[in-house]
Amino acid sequence: MYRKLKVGVIGATGMVGQNYLRLLSDHPWFEVVYLAASPNSAGKKYTDAVAGRWHMKSDIPEKFKDIVVEDAGMVEKAVGKCSLIFSAVEMDKQSILTVESEYAKQGFAVVSNNSAHRNTEDVPVMIPEINADHLDIIPQQQKKRGWSKGFLVVKPNCSIQSYMIPLYALMKAGYKIDKMIVTTLQALSGAGYPGPAAIDLVDNIIPFINGEEEKSEVEPRKIFGKIQNGKIVPDEGLKISAHCNRVAVTDGHTACCNIQFAGKKPEMNEIINIWRNFSALPQELKLPSAPIPAIIYRDENDRPQPQKDRDAGNSQAITVGRLRKCNVFDYRFIGLHHNTVRGAAGGSILTAELLKAKGFIK
Repeated sequence: MYRKLKVGVIGATGMVGQNYLRLLSDHPWFEVVYLAASPNSAGKKYTDAVAGRWHMKSDIPEKFKDIVVEDAGMVEKAVGKCSLIFSAVEMDKQSILTVESEYAKQGFAVVSNNSAHRNTEDVPVMIPEINADHLDIIPQQQKKRGWSKGFLVVKPNCSIQSYMIPLYALMKAGYKIDKMIVTTLQALSGAGYPGPAAIDLVDNIIPFINGEEEKSEVEPRKIFGKIQNGKIVPDEGLKISAHCNRVAVTDGHTACCNIQFAGKKPEMNEIINIWRNFSALPQELKLPSAPIPAIIYRDENDRPQPQKDRDAGNSQAITVGRLRKCNVFDYRFIGLHHNTVRGAAGGSILTAELLKAKGFIK
């Protein structure tokens, strides 16, 4: 019988932590055996720790209800129980930097949903279809810090997946993109619970999300970057201008994208064929969470739509549509993904699957 890898979730009582448990409840490779959260939840059974604030549509999986929640800051409690930690802790940035590094120091593979380490030069910011080769920096990360087994990888901002994989597909096919304007329409769930007050969203759009535009303009360059001299050097050739808006949609981040190519540009039908035929290492390895196809192109004029398309490919696929010529740049299109699955817990789980498949987690 196949032996599952034992994993833990820190920050398990929050919305992202709950999503981890929902997605991992029947995972073929991973078995959740350790849960941790804030000191207020420590010592309680999980079902009691989330009483009145379980926000998933399905019930709490039975296998997790009686697990006693530990204090996420007490790293020693996890030692000997698991080898992989999914981090969704909600702390200030410095505390996250410290606690995630301590888990890695203690020998854990840490896959984080947080932004704290995204600017750390030797920590990969992972979209597995794009930059699987960035995992090659892990031995250098370990050597620099004196870690024997543990390491850190993180997922990117939850809004960029809807266009990053479509962009990469074109770049992989030989069409370099140097300029992009993106306007995101981001779902309420991206703000966590309870999110913005209803009175702020009804009959309204909020044209500001703290930090989102900066992350949207910076993180793609690191993801498209290269490993050089023990650090990940960003691709400074890509320039992005971002507008990020909060809209009254439950789940599903939409991006309106205008792109310009650096040199030769493909015809529209070639772009669609590139997207529809795109495959990368997660698909080739048949990782459990990898969507096949990774990109779905819709021909209808009114697609993609969050209600109709966010759950495509078990909520891991990217749906694109409305490709057309642009009067200012070369082309424009709409991209959509499920922000709390592909953009959060699901994207981290896919990264962990890739780490296991490539032998980084034993």
